[in-house]
Amino acid sequence: MRPHPGRDSSISNIALAIDQAEDLARDAVDCLPAGELARKLALGRPLRVKLGIDPTAADIHLGHTVVLAKLAAFQDAGHVVVLIIGDFTARVGDPSGRSSTRPTLTDAEIETNARTFQDQAFKVLDPERVEVRRNSEWLDMPMHEVFALLRTTTVGGLLERDDFARRRAAQAPISMLELLYPLMQGYDSVAVRADVELGGTDQKFNLLLGRDIQRAYGVPEQAILTMPILVGTDGERKMSKSLGNQIGVSEPAGEIYGKTLSVPDAVLEDYFRLLLGRRPPPGLGPRDAKRLLARELVERFHSAPDAARAEAEFDRIHVDRGEPEEIGEAPFAAVDGGVVHLPGLIAEAFGLSRSDARRLIAQGGVHLDGRPVEETDVPAERLDGRVLRVGKRRFRRLVRRG
Repeated sequence: MRPHPGRDSSISNIALAIDQAEDLARDAVDCLPAGELARKLALGRPLRVKLGIDPTAADIHLGHTVVLAKLAAFQDAGHVVVLIIGDFTARVGDPSGRSSTRPTLTDAEIETNARTFQDQAFKVLDPERVEVRRNSEWLDMPMHEVFALLRTTTVGGLLERDDFARRRAAQAPISMLELLYPLMQGYDSVAVRADVELGGTDQKFNLLLGRDIQRAYGVPEQAILTMPILVGTDGERKMSKSLGNQIGVSEPAGEIYGKTLSVPDAVLEDYFRLLLGRRPPPGLGPRDAKRLLARELVERFHSAPDAARAEAEFDRIHVDRGEPEEIGEAPFAAVDGGVVHLPGLIAEAFGLSRSDARRLIAQGGVHLDGRPVEETDVPAERLDGRVLRVGKRRFRRLVRRG
């Protein structure tokens, strides 16, 4: 019997789609439902691959880039990336992984953050191949459309979420807006007709719920991929600006380099795998592996010359106990008989609170010309022209005015 050319071609396309799916799902934690991504790829057209980011903070950090890098892989495979800036959902706040309700942002804060997020996302994504949408385009809907959305899901189903279940067990409040959030995220998938949606593992419930909502609206259901969560520089908790354990992609080269070197040895392999796509070189000790990681991250978000300068600056300050080549000035004026209240000066010069400044002084984290300062009120003549160091990497040259 002669082979059927159409059937052979179909089998070949399915095999190719399976190979492509395996490649695109590499390093993902979940690729659900089983086989769905391969079935989507077998359609033979560019897929619409969605990621939603709520601009609840001003900067993108390395944790965000884990998912953004996977989006870039879909771009490289010829698919359409749909980046949704959640300017509407940011007014609610995603409850995923949280033990309390998020604080409310103003419209001006959301708008500023949205512009910053988009610009920083393009450090990873090719801006020429991204469809950027804001979900205020469709979520600012009439009440009868809100009712239709609410009918797609039960309260019991929402409360099965791990984070909601934990908060109920702890008798912590859950707002009605937080219950609405997963439905709004799911409706985003309806509005942009997503074939695939990406997110962190903490987004798994929301992504699966998006399939239910698409089905309720008669839209083909998306495949979902969840990516691992990058822990912060504390080595324990999810990287987050609110926890102060983040490395921002727009931070100065020296900050990215120095913060990377502070990452605990225990999570170094995860950083290499999730950020560089490989393991640390065999036989390379943690110290040198961190330096390699820090250089490559600075090169990615700045440049190779910036990485070399950041490393040299780090060594000058932390190895040779010297000072940076360039130090910004911090003007001050003496009051109360020529005495300067140091916590106030530190707060103004470095953007800290006075209580944080007092804590740093008490912990020995404040130095003048390399010597620790213990008092909070210092004569002005002891400050003028001297170098103030707060923590390990922040310097100012003090200049008296008036």
